[in-house]
Amino acid sequence: MDEREILTRFKAGTLGRDDAARLLNGARQSRTGTPLPPPRPDAAPDSDHGAPDGHGTSVGRGTSGGLGASGGQRAFDGQSAADRATSTDPIAVVGIAGRYPLAPDLHAHWDNLLSGRDTSSAVPAARPWLASSAPGRRGHFLDGVADFDPEFHGITPAEGALMDPQERLFLEVAWDALEDAGYTGSRLDALTAASGAARALGVFVGAASHDYALLAAGAWTPGAGAAPRAGHWGLPGRLAASLELTGPAQAVDTAECSGLTAVHLAVGALRRGECAAAVAGGVELLLHPARLADGAGEGVGAVVLKPLHRALADGDRVHAVVRDTASGHRARPRRPESRAAEEAHESRETTARRIGSAGAVTGIAALTDAVLQVRHGVRISGAADTAGVPWPRTRDEAGRELPRTATVEIAAEGGGTAWAVVEEYAAEPGGTDTGGTDTGGDGGPLLLSAPTPAHLAATAHRLADWLTATAQADADADADAGHPAPGPPPAGLARALRVGRAAMPCRIALPAPRDVAELVARLRHFADTGEAGTEAATADLRDGRGDLLGLDGLPETRDYLIALWRAGRTETLTRLWLNGVGVDWAALEAASPWTAPSQPPPPSARLRRPLWVGADRAPADPEPNG
Repeated sequence: MDEREILTRFKAGTLGRDDAARLLNGARQSRTGTPLPPPRPDAAPDSDHGAPDGHGTSVGRGTSGGLGASGGQRAFDGQSAADRATSTDPIAVVGIAGRYPLAPDLHAHWDNLLSGRDTSSAVPAARPWLASSAPGRRGHFLDGVADFDPEFHGITPAEGALMDPQERLFLEVAWDALEDAGYTGSRLDALTAASGAARALGVFVGAASHDYALLAAGAWTPGAGAAPRAGHWGLPGRLAASLELTGPAQAVDTAECSGLTAVHLAVGALRRGECAAAVAGGVELLLHPARLADGAGEGVGAVVLKPLHRALADGDRVHAVVRDTASGHRARPRRPESRAAEEAHESRETTARRIGSAGAVTGIAALTDAVLQVRHGVRISGAADTAGVPWPRTRDEAGRELPRTATVEIAAEGGGTAWAVVEEYAAEPGGTDTGGTDTGGDGGPLLLSAPTPAHLAATAHRLADWLTATAQADADADADAGHPAPGPPPAGLARALRVGRAAMPCRIALPAPRDVAELVARLRHFADTGEAGTEAATADLRDGRGDLLGLDGLPETRDYLIALWRAGRTETLTRLWLNGVGVDWAALEAASPWTAPSQPPPPSARLRRPLWVGADRAPADPEPNG
């Protein structure tokens, strides 16, 4: 009996739900070799599955099927478990990034979660139009919301000033997530949809406010020139256009559910084959006084998603697995039956306590927190001043350890609902693990590029700081190490920079380093002096005079580059790269299976500065860059 017949009999009522799920599992395993997870139970969870927090995040300790269950997990679209069984392929989170209150990156955000830090503050002084409208009001705010680096993304300052800061922030964070996944360089070309289109990366963004356009409209006068747009199409469209993507690009507004709804849409597009990977996220900024309320919050987050089987085949690092998602609407908004019930709701652990009532970014923030918890094996209660606690795995009846599982559920005040089931990824015994060493070795050059010399120096400085901190952490973790000589750079670092990062006009090529100390010294020398030093070389191709021989336009160039690589002529390939020839390092190194580095390099540096429509509306003082 094939899958179509099983579903037909189930819908006709001649086959029970459990029997249908069992038969579907067997049919699919015969067809693909991959079993489906068991159907999600309809009953409410027992205590082992974790209690949902007030904003809908529940952290489970694992079930036999790897799916946590919570009240309210029934299908919002009316489909039964068997109906969904043919479209429940696991989705891997292969890249992640975000900025949240008092946290310019996810490392700082995780530290805040671990310590139970209160991220609330007074209205930033750099937003005087807000501070003057609500003296003494507190919220959860981002730093530097007026700051942007237009040159990094090929945008003029004038155009950047007209862009909604939400669009600017999402563009930067989505780029950081793609760099974390290793997909801003030539590996992006290998993302091919079922239709055969290359660069098939979808972009899905949740957003719900237009504060910047409202501020500009209030200050606009005849003859003042263009004003910022009020629509959200630029949130996904800007990234899609800049990277020449062919996947779907959609903005979605479902209030507090927006970010998680974007993830749901991305998962659906991946399962339908509309794209090979997707960026999904959300953003929320509080810029207009009318929306400022006590406890309001801000943030921006993004994840890069791929089908798990493809992520493993491509050697991607898997942060976690999304098992299932849904989105829908209740018939009427949920209301507390009494003040006691309302107080109980408010006292639960909540995403809101971590980043405030953050509107459209709430869902992606909750999903991010869930991914971090299952990945690190630490549970975060969300209560104030409460530190994270170890999260042991449970075992099934056969004694096998079960993956940690978290359920994220968002219920908007207007009736919208969205949820996702996030599961720890653990390689099967004898299977493929991710985030390990580079099986192909790291003998090639270390290449960095950026849009300007200043950006290149800042990126070199950031990489040197990261290497120093990483080496120190490794030494501290080894109690018996004493004071050993610095070891080699993290495995896969040079290759990750070559094949996973975009090739920009200003470039530096460093020889394969022998140890961290040597690499850090070279990077700092270049960052401080602008000089490459011995055995290194730089190039500035901004004048458009790169590739003077026109090799990129010749059909024989690809074969020539392959021949150089096979002959071990990496120095010649590096010189061609410095001279502007499009060297597809990912294609050249494809013979050595790619494995993402266990410690991905830090994101490219940005040189942000305040950009605001109308000088009279600009912040009084620049805020720190995130």
